[in-house]
Parts: sequence; structure tokens; C-alpha cells
Amino acid sequence: MSSKSRARRGFGRVEKRTNGRYRAAYTGPDRELYRAPMTFGSKDDAIAWLSARRAEIEMQVWAPEVAARGAASRSVPTLQAYADVWLETRKTKGRELRPTTRRQYRMLLDKFIYPTFGDKRIDKISNEDVNDWYDALAPGRETIRAQSYSLLRTIFASAASERPHPLIPYNPAHIRGAGNTKRAHHVEPATLEELRVIVEELPDRYKLMALLAAWCAMRFGELAELRRGDIDLRTNRVKIRRGVVRVGGDFIIGQPKSDAGVRDVAIPPHLMPLVKDHLSKHTASGRDALLFPASADANSHMAPSTLYRVYYPAREAAGRKDLRWHDLRHTGAVLAAQTGATLAELMGRLGHTTPGAAMRYQHAAADRDTEIARRLSALVGE
Repeated sequence: MSSKSRARRGFGRVEKRTNGRYRAAYTGPDRELYRAPMTFGSKDDAIAWLSARRAEIEMQVWAPEVAARGAASRSVPTLQAYADVWLETRKTKGRELRPTTRRQYRMLLDKFIYPTFGDKRIDKISNEDVNDWYDALAPGRETIRAQSYSLLRTIFASAASERPHPLIPYNPAHIRGAGNTKRAHHVEPATLEELRVIVEELPDRYKLMALLAAWCAMRFGELAELRRGDIDLRTNRVKIRRGVVRVGGDFIIGQPKSDAGVRDVAIPPHLMPLVKDHLSKHTASGRDALLFPASADANSHMAPSTLYRVYYPAREAAGRKDLRWHDLRHTGAVLAAQTGATLAELMGRLGHTTPGAAMRYQHAAADRDTEIARRLSALVGE
């Protein structure tokens, strides 16, 4: 074999085969030669496989029985058998998956992953198989494509890191950028006048809900689980400790999405008379009474569809048919950013763990400030 077709590296070697594919091999700690159980479509893929083996050796988790060519004789599950168990036992940052997340994963597996890979042994799925699957996956549905690929990649990563014996020698899913998607919905925050019209058009028992969604940047699930005891009239703060989601017709109460979601949010002073009025007229007695219950039962949670029936006509009256309920939270975040709130302050108010999302609101506020400056100059022209 010529020097052009074999490249030696610091660890292992990569050979280009006559068919244009690449083979990787390395010498293990036992001085035996181990070849990758498959060939690769690109040199980078082969190098990635070698890098994973080197990391295993350095971390002292390398398993010669897995590396050996005879490892395929072990009992290896199909992707569906492995993923079903993975989904049932999956945790993120020590917490169980949220019910809505688990339901979304199940949908992606059943509709977009299992039809192609479900019956295949997980160690027999190659990089080429993944590439071919992704090329044909959900044309025109970029969010579904990104979510499905990201889930499959995560499952493979878990299989490759199983201890004491990995089920697969490397992760075959590494298409650059495939797990990312552009934001599909561009949010134009409501103006103060639009917000005023929306609130004015809502029935009385929903007005405070919209105001807290906007001015306190609260999520629907946080509002729907809000109780009398969560409103501190002494400090004028709302204590966000729980949220509720509807899964399969059942309401499930749980902790916020992250530790940062547990927070106290100061209620703007101009809302306090409305808060007290709502507690007096629309909330049952007792600390556990829901602030925004179902219309027919004060002890039951409000369904999103109930809210939408009154919200959609209200937003249309304001000329904002595009404004989703969750966009009220975005509006509140931008309003807070316009006051000069720091990134850390925005993160605390919104319950974010990373600065990325909060930075979007700062950028939106900056864009709004540019528009304000333009209008100021227009006054001179007039």
C-alpha cells in the first residue's frame, strides 16, 4: 500500500481503501492490533473513531472484549429494545424527564426513527445508514429533522458509553449542524397599547393572567398552577415553585424546567390593585386555591384550549393575530430589558439557566431603542 493511501497518526492509523472508503486501526494496550468493525465514508469519521478509542484507553475504560473483532458475538439489542429502556430510565441533570419531553421523544422514536432503525441491531447501524436516513427524513420539516437527529445521536452516545462494556464502538451519528434548527417563529413583542387592548377585551377572570404573563414573564404552566399562597402581598412578589402540564388528558404538576425556574418575581406596583381585586373576586379561600382554575371547577386546572377561546378574539381586537400566548412572556422580557436590566437580572426574572435566551431579549430591546431614536428624529422633521 502506498504512503498516499495510508496515513500514520500519533495514535492508530487510517487507510484509504480502493473503493474510496477509509479503515481505521490501532494497537491496544495489550499490543494487539484492532481494526474498526466497519469502514468510513470520510477520513474525519475514521479519525473520530480512533479518538474515541484513545480516550477509552486514557480513561482506563477500554475493554478488549469489545474492541476485539469477535465482540459481535455478544448479545446486542436492537435499537428499539435499547431506546425503549433508555427512554424509561433517562434523566437530565439528575431529574426525570418532563412528561411533555418524554411524550415528544416517544413520538419522534415511533414516527421517525423506529421505521428505519427499530429492528436493526444497534451495533450494526453505520455512519452511512444514519446519513441515508437523515437525507430522506421529513422533507421540509426542519424542526422535526433536527429533533429526530439530535435524539438518535444522544441514544447512540449513551450506547457508546455503557459501562462496563460499550454496546457500540463509536457514535455513528455526527452530521455537522444536523441537530440545529433556525428559530421558526420570529416574535414581535406587543406594544403597551396592544397589551392594553388585549387585557381590556378579556373576561375579568383572565385579565390578571395576561398581565402576569407579560409583566412578570411567566409561562402558561406556571400561571395555571399558581395558588393563593404563592402571592406574597407583603413583599409584592409571586413565588414560582411549580408548573403544570397536560399529558394525554391528565394534568401533571411538577417542578419548573430547571433549578433556575424556582424563583421569586417582583410584581410591578401598578398591578398590585388588580392582584388584590382578583384574589378577592376570582380566587377561592385557602392557600392552595388556584388563581386561574377551570371555569367549571375551582379545584381543577385550566386547559389551554379554554384560555385560547378568549385570548384569540382579544389579540385579534388588538390587531395581533400573530401573537401567541407565550409571546406575552417574550414581551415582558423585552420590557424588562428596556429598563436596563442586566443579563443576570433577566436570567433571574425569567428563570433561565444559560445567558443565550436572555441575550435575545437584550438584543430585541436594543432594536426597539433604535426604533425609538428614529421616531425622535421624525419629531424634528415634523
